[in-house]
Amino acid sequence: MLRRSGCRSVVVDETSEKQLPALLEASEAPLLIVLPHRDSVEDLVSRWPLHRFLGGRDLVSHESWRSPDVRPDSIAYLLFTSGSTGIPKGVMVSHRNVQSYLDFITQRLCINQEDRFSQMFDMTFDLSVADMFVAWERGACICCPPENMLVNPGRFINDARLTIWFSVPSTAVFMKRLGALKPGTYPGLRVSMFCGEALPVDVAKAWIEAAPNSVVDNIYGPTELTIACTCYRWDSARSPLEAEHGVVPIGEPFPGMVPVVVDEALMEVLPGEDGELLMTGPQLSLGYWNDPTKTAASFVKLGDRSEIFYRTGDRVRRPVGEGPLLYRGRVDNQIKVLGHRVELGEVEAVVREESGVDAVVALGWPQAPAGAGGVEIFLQADDPVDPALRYRVAKRLPVYMAPRRYHCLTRFPVNANGKYDRRALIQLLEAM
Repeated sequence: MLRRSGCRSVVVDETSEKQLPALLEASEAPLLIVLPHRDSVEDLVSRWPLHRFLGGRDLVSHESWRSPDVRPDSIAYLLFTSGSTGIPKGVMVSHRNVQSYLDFITQRLCINQEDRFSQMFDMTFDLSVADMFVAWERGACICCPPENMLVNPGRFINDARLTIWFSVPSTAVFMKRLGALKPGTYPGLRVSMFCGEALPVDVAKAWIEAAPNSVVDNIYGPTELTIACTCYRWDSARSPLEAEHGVVPIGEPFPGMVPVVVDEALMEVLPGEDGELLMTGPQLSLGYWNDPTKTAASFVKLGDRSEIFYRTGDRVRRPVGEGPLLYRGRVDNQIKVLGHRVELGEVEAVVREESGVDAVVALGWPQAPAGAGGVEIFLQADDPVDPALRYRVAKRLPVYMAPRRYHCLTRFPVNANGKYDRRALIQLLEAM
């Protein structure tokens, strides 16, 4: 990501400095490294002559800073997502994209300076942007849980006196299993948001009982459509009737966002039919950084329409009348693990490179409405998996993408088209 982004400057804090050597070893271009906590950087200068280092004494007062002239369509940040070829894609998100999200959410949720936000997301996950920017927009407080609180989020809610909760549904599923969603447990919450995975109906019901003074919003959106682009507010009377297959609807689009549901030929389906969701509007990002081929494949025009639409790869039910959009699953080889997008092809590519085995299949397992519990690998090989392979693969992938188990088969099952039969492999997992 460092190389692909063209990054030239890195700010390093005291906690992260231990990661600096590995970063510099991977960098082939000169970098400006800023370490505000250090008085002296001479040891780093002598060790890494390719790079320039600045310490706290080299920096000028903040009073001399002037806001740059930023256009609405300038890139606010790059956020890298999983890529099917094993190479991450850098999504170019503009200031206009982010501001459109902020304008709607801050108004919808009536955010004020008395609010206290959770921050349950890693900063490489775009949902972390929502917590930070929404809070800062209205002068609210962001509460970051200490590491020991991550295994007890219920206690964190009450100890931090949170008023705004935002997490992936998996966290709520985990809390429900622990018995942490007892009625009336979190009276201080006034807003609860879930995003990143399908939200199970039984979890929404349990949460609204545990947080009786809170609204529950299920929001949906890929990184390419800037954090979230549709929203559905849970209603205890209406919502159980609108939900299907035990999953809460994803609702209606944000202001200005235009959804279209299409078939494989990119022709719009009839109301009540399933198809792939495409969207356009002010939150449509600028495409993939320095990757016109992938941008052209995912950001498309439909027929004689002038707008560019993003292909989400998500299958939804087109509403009949004023009904909400219903999430129906993926149309490609992508899954969700703990709310993170995982291209199974990326995992397969890494395992293939590290093992030297051509026949590799990655599957999400166990499967659930909210996504998958993790990734399992099948290899077409006669010998058991070398433990060193597990280590090498895990070192190259984020924790949530690292395979949990490896299975060796002398021959893969194939379907009528001669392709590896993933359904048959899932049946093998079910039988284990």
